[in-house]
Amino acid sequence: MTHILLTRHGHVEGITPPRFRGRHDLPLTAAGREQARRLGAFLASRPKLDAIYTSPLSRAVDTGVAVAVATNVKATALTELADIDYGDWTGKMHEEVERSDPQRYARWWIQPHLVRPPNGDSLQDLVARTAEAVREIITRHPDGRVVLVGHDSTNRALLLTLLDLPLSAFWRFEQSPCNLTDIEVTSRGIRVHSINETLHLQDPTLQIAGDQQRSTEHPL
Repeated sequence: MTHILLTRHGHVEGITPPRFRGRHDLPLTAAGREQARRLGAFLASRPKLDAIYTSPLSRAVDTGVAVAVATNVKATALTELADIDYGDWTGKMHEEVERSDPQRYARWWIQPHLVRPPNGDSLQDLVARTAEAVREIITRHPDGRVVLVGHDSTNRALLLTLLDLPLSAFWRFEQSPCNLTDIEVTSRGIRVHSINETLHLQDPTLQIAGDQQRSTEHPL
């Protein structure tokens, strides 16, 4: 059995008001660093982890470092977990894209599997590369407990793969910063324990470590 703990990086600028972040490499805010420390403290109080994998973008890497420091488990960046490439939409506010590309923007929220942002990824591209990553992780850790630190888009794509859902179901899942989505992969199939759980971010009993920078003891 592979136990997958799926999480999203901590808070960054551009979540509210919404902006197409994608491959734009944004740092964690102070709130995001605190969320990452709380996530790490919570996971340190749970059964031992076997591995941590992150997107190569710094907001996910730094969230993974916080978990690595708290749990004493190495974190490794995987290119397949990088955020979706929004192409020409990258860095733009949602309302900007709605004005400049109204038809494609509207369809993105209704039929995302039929939309490719100009010079960007399609949903098919995203699902294919994240599916490859999660299959490799399951093969590598057949009896492991593994954290994956991704993005809202990559996590939704992974859920489509793991739950065998169509691409049209992309928007069914919420993935809040530093949430925990808890999934078991067994020979008999998939068991979902929770999706988008965030209670650990408000737990007053957690012992929170100080702010951490990238650590050479937990190389990526």
